[in-house]
Amino acid sequence: MPVIIPDETLKQAGLTEKEALIEIACRLFDADKLHLWPAAQLAGMTRGEFESALISRGIAVHRVDEQYLKHELAMSSRSWEFKADDEHRRQ
Repeated sequence: MPVIIPDETLKQAGLTEKEALIEIACRLFDADKLHLWPAAQLAGMTRGEFESALISRGIAVHRVDEQYLKHELAMSSRSWEFKADDEHRRQ
């Protein structure tokens, strides 16, 4: 379903159609409504271009939540266990 933004509204906002799409995509990403790639596609941008657009707006590209942090800590401790086992085998 197409969304129509009247030219007058874009003019009042000081945005081109392309700029409006980028703003909408950035806000949808920031609100966790779209993942990075679908938001970039909505904006008509490459992933790198969209990441730059997010950064310029102060929007974090990568989100670190409690579950992600716990996973990373668990994987980190496993990595140390493997290194310790490796050192033990060499001796």
